[in-house]
Amino acid sequence: MAKTTPKNRRAVTPQSVEPQPGYHCQVHFGREVCGNLPAAESREWLVTNGIGGFASGTIACGMTRRYHGLLIAALQPPLGRTQLVAVLDETVRYAGATYALATRRWASGAVDPQGFLYLESFRLEHTTPVWTYALADALLERRVWMAQGENTTFIHYTVSRASSPLEIDLKALVNYRDFHSLTHAGDWHMKIAPIEDGVMVLPFDTATPFYLKGLQASCELHHEWYRDCFLPRETERGLDDREDHLFAALFRTTLKPRESFTIVATTEATTVLDGEASRAQRAHRESALLKAWQAQNEECGANAPAWLRQLVLAADQFIIERSLPEERDGHSVIAGYHWFGDWGRDTMIALPGLALVTGRSDIAKQILLAFARYADAGMLPNNFPDAGGKPEYNSVDAALWYFEAVRQYSAATEDTATLERLFPVLSGMIDAHVAGTRYNIHVDSTDGLLYAGGPGVQLTWMDAKIGDWVVTPRTGKPVEINALWINALETMAQFARLLNKSADSYDRLSVQARSSFQKFWNAERDCCFDVIDVPGSAKNASQDAALRPNQILGVSLPASALSKEQQKSVVDICSERLLTSLGLRSLAPGEPNYQGHYGGDQRSRDAAYHQGTVWGWLLGPFALAHLRVYGDPTAALRYLEPLGTHISAYGLGTLAEIFDGEPPHTPRGAIAQAWTVAETLRAWSEIAKAM
Repeated sequence: MAKTTPKNRRAVTPQSVEPQPGYHCQVHFGREVCGNLPAAESREWLVTNGIGGFASGTIACGMTRRYHGLLIAALQPPLGRTQLVAVLDETVRYAGATYALATRRWASGAVDPQGFLYLESFRLEHTTPVWTYALADALLERRVWMAQGENTTFIHYTVSRASSPLEIDLKALVNYRDFHSLTHAGDWHMKIAPIEDGVMVLPFDTATPFYLKGLQASCELHHEWYRDCFLPRETERGLDDREDHLFAALFRTTLKPRESFTIVATTEATTVLDGEASRAQRAHRESALLKAWQAQNEECGANAPAWLRQLVLAADQFIIERSLPEERDGHSVIAGYHWFGDWGRDTMIALPGLALVTGRSDIAKQILLAFARYADAGMLPNNFPDAGGKPEYNSVDAALWYFEAVRQYSAATEDTATLERLFPVLSGMIDAHVAGTRYNIHVDSTDGLLYAGGPGVQLTWMDAKIGDWVVTPRTGKPVEINALWINALETMAQFARLLNKSADSYDRLSVQARSSFQKFWNAERDCCFDVIDVPGSAKNASQDAALRPNQILGVSLPASALSKEQQKSVVDICSERLLTSLGLRSLAPGEPNYQGHYGGDQRSRDAAYHQGTVWGWLLGPFALAHLRVYGDPTAALRYLEPLGTHISAYGLGTLAEIFDGEPPHTPRGAIAQAWTVAETLRAWSEIAKAM
């Protein structure tokens, strides 16, 4: 056992970094939640570093899923995400008593220790989670945040009240594994070496070394595996649910009242160890993000609900740096946390809300130009594989959403120079769709509508696939794909006229597709078919009449081919059959194959993913469609209000991916989803400006 001694002790005034004037904490819990283990474990916090890495856990400070940890580093930014530091187990000695503040579940069923019982409160300061532990008459605060642009996490402790010093022991439990997997250590021996201010961990010879440092603590080296830690969320998902972590180092410090101390977990051999300075930088950055949003929404931002400001900060968590050969300072969008990478479709849907509404048009421009370089045969990549490799082109709508993202960028910035650069790419996409491209994606010359798909492929956003089973194939002419196609054609015609180019070909294609869009009208149900010209169907049954939410885009997009009466009918039936407080169901109750609960193993979950599960991102288009039909912005905004409560229910300060179709619409899936946050911000901004 090696040991280093503390140096450079200094008192720090914890009030040196305060929330900006006018800041109101939107996420705050007392003992009624913190002291209730199921309630505390159901609420998860998230901090990110802007390069794909993150830290996450529960209010209880325990790990419930494989994606939790204090340092999930993006070793090949924004991917290569690897769990390096799992937790710090804190033990405090104060006033003759000992308090174990950690919370850990074991495979035996035991919960030991039970540190959540000492939690006085939990809150978010902007995006920084803050725990306050009550230990006799002492209050100990714990904060966690990450450095922007680094795989570095700060774990910061402040004694905000006490009548004598607190002695604090911190056990660092580490790992080294892909964030999708789990560790069963066997006889794995990591190299642990003392360094100035802490310890270096080298899991194996070719691994990336990482460091744990603290300026004001002694450090003892250990090598002891904690085996069979239990992860209940993985049990729910039908996956391996136990894991081993290595106790690698013990930090010891003593804090007097009003003193602070920071542990830094990092892949950087040299990085800032001053927690107060780093915290001030983070506060300044978040203040700048809010000011940029306020400036972009000066007409209506002053009257925005406080929870919306929280979503502005949440939006930043999805924007990440992605270095490209042609653009070293490029950006992209993480589709969701914890497990998603950057996806083309999700990026284009989310980009306006994440970047344009928040006053970051420079980021939007970078992303649009970056994706343009990947255009191939008229298509954009659907995703960049997490383990590297070539992008995958298996989406019919990523390219179509790209037109809408460019349209909104152009409208927000009037940047004709960038539009000139992108116009040839956009024009080539239209040409490729007319001529035909991958997966039988082509314009049907008889009606001008877009056809896509074939056996064994899933090309729309309803893309669940289990082995060879495509759950919702939607082969043929899907309604939202053709709404997007018409929107793209009319957008191109507008761009052409703006740039003094001929718009004739786009106008002709649009006129034909608009006229043919009436084929989607299901007069019997007074709404749209979900897919028409479905192959292999009986002669008189070539339409899929399942009631799904995709038709709402035929109303919410700027160019609608539906009559006013039809638009109203679509909004009304979606209101009656698909709408919930937190999004739209992907299939109406009572329809064949409807499933109102999302859960179980992967097959069960994927089978329900688009068969009744509620999707939060669709609430934005619905609210905009409602405004278009009824012209009542106050009523339209009310549809978004329940999301203001949801920021305290699952992923704290952010919005979930999906919810159960049946009440009480329990949140499921990713705790933070880019397009849910983005479409809420975009819809609120557009509706508020109409008031």
